[in-house]
Amino acid sequence: MATYHVILGATLLLLILGVAMVLSASTVESYRVFGSAYTLWGRQVMFAVVGLVAMVAASRLPVVFWRRMAYPTLIFAFVTLAMVLVIGHSVAGQRNWIELGGPFRFQPSEFAKLALVLWGSDLLARKQGLIDQWKHLLLPLIPVVGAMIGLVVLEGDVGTALILVPMLAAILYVNGAPFRLFVGGAAIVLAGIALLSVAAPYRLARFTSWLNPGQDSLGSGWQVLHGQSALGGGGWFGVGLGASREKWGWLPEAHTDFIFAVVGEELGIIGTLLVIGLFAAIGVAGLRLARVTSDPFVRTASAATVAWILTQALLNLGAVLQLIPITGVPLPLVSYGGSSLVPTLLALGMLMSFARAEAGRPARPRARRVPTARER
Repeated sequence: MATYHVILGATLLLLILGVAMVLSASTVESYRVFGSAYTLWGRQVMFAVVGLVAMVAASRLPVVFWRRMAYPTLIFAFVTLAMVLVIGHSVAGQRNWIELGGPFRFQPSEFAKLALVLWGSDLLARKQGLIDQWKHLLLPLIPVVGAMIGLVVLEGDVGTALILVPMLAAILYVNGAPFRLFVGGAAIVLAGIALLSVAAPYRLARFTSWLNPGQDSLGSGWQVLHGQSALGGGGWFGVGLGASREKWGWLPEAHTDFIFAVVGEELGIIGTLLVIGLFAAIGVAGLRLARVTSDPFVRTASAATVAWILTQALLNLGAVLQLIPITGVPLPLVSYGGSSLVPTLLALGMLMSFARAEAGRPARPRARRVPTARER
């Protein structure tokens, strides 16, 4: 049960840290918009409770349940993604939200990540005897995932599209796809990113502000510069929880996309290393689960889930650290928002259910390993 406890412990620590940091980072914005410093934090607590209940329930479900949910989740994802194009609500230039009434919204692209994990893993698990042939490895996986990514891009959510691509790569890799496939795919993805960046002025502004944020310090470079100021102002141990200066209207999206900068300012380098270490623990535990299991569905779903969470974390951290342009994706388990938090906790609960199932399997002799298509 070591894998189970590592995933559970790291998840709970990140969630607790996230709730505390949302309280600290959102008070100024919450008071400005709602007249109460605790409105946004109260919602985050509600999201966390819902997500925890979903995670606990998911951790008790058998593997067969997740396989049965593959096609229902895929259908739901495509229906809701299509609905966004018709009745979607725009936020910050991205039309990827569905209004649920009152202050609550639902972002289908977040649920699409879970749908890709379940459906892609189930599909290739059913084809284990055939995936050494290209047509069975790539069809219908590539067209369906391509359609999903296309819908997400049409909504303006390039950040989520950049997460779906490594998830697809992880699914193909653990099922023996040859390396030349990834080389060709990487070239296509880079060309697509370049075209999408040129096509949208705000994406191009993000790219130029990443290269030289000081060139437009009062415009597109403002967020990058103040994120750097927050990180640099914390030192080793930070200025103290709740004592951030940048959250007082200087740092945009302090409680969402740039919450890691507030972590660095208030908790210092020690706090940022703790966050990175907890994500690393989830990644190592998930990959260990994928390595030791003999179930092809569990292996593929574990690898895809790790790719989802670590890619999203790296995109967020890289933007805050100015290693990559801003993509607008939240930091998993830490940033404000239920549309990201609840599916992430549900996916981690699924990993815990896999770990419980593997721990309950009797020990058996190691079978002779069959060479993959890549090795052949």
